[in-house]
Amino acid sequence: MTLTAPSRSADRKADALAPLLLPKGLRLTANQFAAVCEANPDAVLELDASGHLIQMTPTGSETGARNSRLVMRLLLWADQQGGWKVFDSSSGFRLPDGSVLSPDVSLVRQERWDALTAEERRGFAPLCPDLVVELASPSDEGPCGLSALREKLSRYQANGAQLGWLLIPEQRAVEVWPASGGGASQRLDDATSLDAGPLFPGLQIDLEEIWRV
Repeated sequence: MTLTAPSRSADRKADALAPLLLPKGLRLTANQFAAVCEANPDAVLELDASGHLIQMTPTGSETGARNSRLVMRLLLWADQQGGWKVFDSSSGFRLPDGSVLSPDVSLVRQERWDALTAEERRGFAPLCPDLVVELASPSDEGPCGLSALREKLSRYQANGAQLGWLLIPEQRAVEVWPASGGGASQRLDDATSLDAGPLFPGLQIDLEEIWRV
């Protein structure tokens, strides 16, 4: 993996940035990972529970448009319902197992957010979101493919997420990951809507508007 190290010149824009080569087997703590992210703000990274870096790539425009619509719908619901914080795909969370992951969209109860210190809020919040949503890319390869995203949903589930949704636009399908399913999920084929259930009262997503983006 090649990352970019920050310039130490007073005029950072004028300097060419030197590449930073990281060994393939490098393992980082969550604090070291935060330092790497701070030093490489243009890199899109996650950290797995064993301390290995996961290099992400920018999403395609179609996926980005779907993600924006999902964030909008959850924000509208959270504003009407009250008591919730909504986060987009740029937000990383430090899970109890030590990994640092960034769901495409997530919800955290306001009381859990309020219990964090100001420093914890500024960094990778040390908690697992209550609701996580991931959007699959057209390919089953890489960190945004189905295999990798199913592993992420399993990690969210094991770390305390109350509900997980894996949206697969190309198949018009959703995999629903409950709070304690032991890695099991329920698949909904030709899904047109989603209801988050009693833990998230009134949260419903019209999937037709997501599929047709």
